[in-house]
Amino acid sequence: MHPMLNVAVKAARRAGAIINRASLDLDKLTVTKKRHNDFVSEVDRAAEDAIIAAIRETYPDHAILAEESGTQGTSDYVWIIDPLDGTTNFLHGAPPYCVSIALSHRGVLTQGVVYDPTRNDLFTASRGAGAFLNDRRIRVSRAQKIEDGLISTGFPFRDLKNLDRYLAMLRAVTMHSSGIRRHGAAALDLAYVACGRFDGFWELGLCAWDLAAGALLIQEAGGLVADLDGNSTWLESGNIVCGTPKVFAQLLKLVEPLRPRDPEELPAP
Repeated sequence: MHPMLNVAVKAARRAGAIINRASLDLDKLTVTKKRHNDFVSEVDRAAEDAIIAAIRETYPDHAILAEESGTQGTSDYVWIIDPLDGTTNFLHGAPPYCVSIALSHRGVLTQGVVYDPTRNDLFTASRGAGAFLNDRRIRVSRAQKIEDGLISTGFPFRDLKNLDRYLAMLRAVTMHSSGIRRHGAAALDLAYVACGRFDGFWELGLCAWDLAAGALLIQEAGGLVADLDGNSTWLESGNIVCGTPKVFAQLLKLVEPLRPRDPEELPAP
């Protein structure tokens, strides 16, 4: 395992232990609202602190981009962290939720970890070295046609101005696929595409920490990732389509005509 990936794994497991302990006593948590339908608890913050501390032990000069604490430092190396993706699920005691950690070097994603503490599922990837689930190599599914595919997505919950467009996308994909799932933890949805549990995924208005690790997993597992224009700016835009090579192309063809065209229509990440 790459040394930097090993640090990410150690950090993710530390955060997962905090999350699992807190899940036994949800009624005692203090929860605040960041904005409409966007919540944070002391567990998010404690998990993030544990991740950053684990990284700083080995790489004190690296920069951090984290959901709760924002940007820290400047460096060619940037750790992109979501300490608890699926906070709303977690607060209701309803998995799935996960920890997501990625490392970018000069703008290129090089390491990624998605850890599901409820199942002890550890997804890892290093650029050029493949993707793994619990140390076993994973590949995207062999699905060739979207009508045979199980597709995942996430519904708007913070910014609802594109709800009608989203419903149109949902209708189109529902009519052309074998089923749609909405788990509420985008990083884990992406990991599930990487290991073949889902055949494709799309969503609008995500943040870099939702996408970075999971997208690298998909790429290293043989899948394709793009924004809704079919370009490579998904990490910046927060709009993503991904899947097996064949399903990706068919999914993009369905959702691209329905995407927001005016920049003012784009959902706020």
